[in-house]
Amino acid sequence: MGFLSFVRRYNNNYPFKDKSGKFRGYPFLHIQGRGFSKAQVLNHNDEVLPVLIIGAGPVGLVLSILLTKLGIKCAILEKNRAFSKHPQAHFINNRSMEIFRKIDGLVEEIQWSQPPVDLWRKFIYCTSLSGSILGSVDHMQPQDLEHVVSPVSVAHFSQYKLTMLLHKRLENLGFQICGPESSEGNEKSHEKKIMMGHECISIDASNDFVTVTASSVNKEKRVEQNIHCNFLIGTDGARSTVRNLIGVEMRGEKDLQQLVSVHFFSKDLGQFLLKENPGMLFFIFNTEAIGVLVAHDLRQGEFVFQIPFYPPQETIEDFGRKECEKLIRKLVGREFADVDVIDIKPWVMHAEVAEKFISHDNRILLAGDAAHRFPPAGGFGMNTGIQDAHNLAWKVASVIKGIVPSSMLNTYELERKPIAIFNTNLSLENFRAAMSVPAALGLDPTIANTVHKFVNNGIGSILPSGLQKVALDGIFAIGRAQLSESVLNESNPLGSSRLAKLRKIFKEGKSLQLQFPAEDIGFRYLQGAIVPESYNAESPPGILTGRRRDYIPSTHPGSRLPHMFVKVIQKNEETISTLDLISGDKVEFLLIIAPVKESYHLAREAFKVVEEHKVSLKVCVIWSTDSVEDSKGALSPLKNYVDVVEVKKSPTSNWWDMCKMNKRGAILVRPDEHIAWRTSLGLDGDPRVEMQRVFSSVLGVC
Repeated sequence: MGFLSFVRRYNNNYPFKDKSGKFRGYPFLHIQGRGFSKAQVLNHNDEVLPVLIIGAGPVGLVLSILLTKLGIKCAILEKNRAFSKHPQAHFINNRSMEIFRKIDGLVEEIQWSQPPVDLWRKFIYCTSLSGSILGSVDHMQPQDLEHVVSPVSVAHFSQYKLTMLLHKRLENLGFQICGPESSEGNEKSHEKKIMMGHECISIDASNDFVTVTASSVNKEKRVEQNIHCNFLIGTDGARSTVRNLIGVEMRGEKDLQQLVSVHFFSKDLGQFLLKENPGMLFFIFNTEAIGVLVAHDLRQGEFVFQIPFYPPQETIEDFGRKECEKLIRKLVGREFADVDVIDIKPWVMHAEVAEKFISHDNRILLAGDAAHRFPPAGGFGMNTGIQDAHNLAWKVASVIKGIVPSSMLNTYELERKPIAIFNTNLSLENFRAAMSVPAALGLDPTIANTVHKFVNNGIGSILPSGLQKVALDGIFAIGRAQLSESVLNESNPLGSSRLAKLRKIFKEGKSLQLQFPAEDIGFRYLQGAIVPESYNAESPPGILTGRRRDYIPSTHPGSRLPHMFVKVIQKNEETISTLDLISGDKVEFLLIIAPVKESYHLAREAFKVVEEHKVSLKVCVIWSTDSVEDSKGALSPLKNYVDVVEVKKSPTSNWWDMCKMNKRGAILVRPDEHIAWRTSLGLDGDPRVEMQRVFSSVLGVC
């Protein structure tokens, strides 16, 4: 059914309007808009908030922190009255941790609070937590902990704990949490507020600002208020209200699998695993049950069980606390008296990307799960969203500050949507790799899904619902019987063959992977706010294998700036990463050069050009260890520059060789640490003309 046909049908079935004639409560019907010119000036009325963010998950909180640090006023609207305590995502990859280094003290607190790496570096496959070990995979390599390719390591830290730390940072920046009772009679002042219990119910973009109608319940009375903003950013999750209200559809694979997530505590179980076999994920296959145990923190005894869910034969009522405790006993293989089930949530796994990330003349944008939703294989969901926020923050700030036109925001979709599509496909490959393990044991998940569809839609559908459940349970029980000790052992030819196949999967790295360094920090924008190199403009991303690939440093435009430790000559030889050369507190570009005459001349001309564009620039002069001086004589009276010297990890390493450039080259880095432009061999033409061309192109101005 086409979109317009769908709207007409929906309208005919539900012709509800409020007193003003505005449609309410139904997606696709009540978003109003009009065309705007790209040169339109933003509304600077005090009652118009520069940025309103819908959704107070990690992506929305990170975005609000980054914007505030850049001097942009914003507020957050969240429909829930309290932050979720369900652990949800728990793996923070290298790139996200690098972004967190720009948020004061956040990385240090995560590193201090998370479990030691030896307690979560492994995935373990077993018949039960107290039964036979089928195999284990260690996902950490020496370079992951030695800060060779990144100044910070990955982390294992529950989403709700991250949310608490982000909220604390916002409080330090002056934000206040406000419930429904706090907003009554104070509708004009929303800046630096996290408005909990406020749901976005309609959006109107027909004026020169966006109006969001927020609904809340105070003392059993429903209250509505209008909030005006220049930019509305939806970070409100996989079932995004903003996305639905503006009529943006998702593209990809729906309903890959349905699961129930059981959050529970058991310090006794945690201590047992600490002693016997610590790990992050435990894949459990036995004749009684199948599931995945996520050990969020073994020391605290905090866990989540992910259990396959087959509605309508099964309902969420089948997973009460007592039933979940029984399932936990079956999967663990023994009883722990202190099991305390906290929360039980059903969820559906999708692999989809929004058809567009921006709409209504770049006034309404989507980020995080609102723009893409992946299988939780490799931890791409939250991490991709955090990187969306990092890409978006400096661009929104630049538009609001008048540095660039609003058309700059088109580059957000140009850059982030291909990454989202790539990560969707990669997480799908990783999910399929995860399914190869039960398939090797004779439990092909595709067969289970086929059986379920047959019961739902085939001959089984004519049976009463009770008999359907009995039939489904019976079929699955027959399948699980293959996991009995009498079958799954080396003496049984079938069991021996299956165990050998399993060992081969683990040895060749074809099971579920945790880390993807080449993709986590090696992703590259091929078009957008960059100046592509003509001879390398169409360089494709790596072939999807679903396996770990090492990161190879690159300074091609669109790549993240490579990491190397350097010492700052002007600051008593303080050691920092090259990534620390980029400011997190202002929209500032970085020009990296070597101490050669031509490059100093280029730097001087660049400073003149950025002054015309009203954008900040810092110059970094990288010296080799055999010739360390000061650029004061060459760059005086200019002040916004820094001299650094390489901290060599090996006798052969140096910055320009790692970048595959000579010392006449130069690199221009954006505020989000991605490379905007480079010349690898030096300039032959007029540096002033080249810098004019580069900044005009990157900033999207004539």
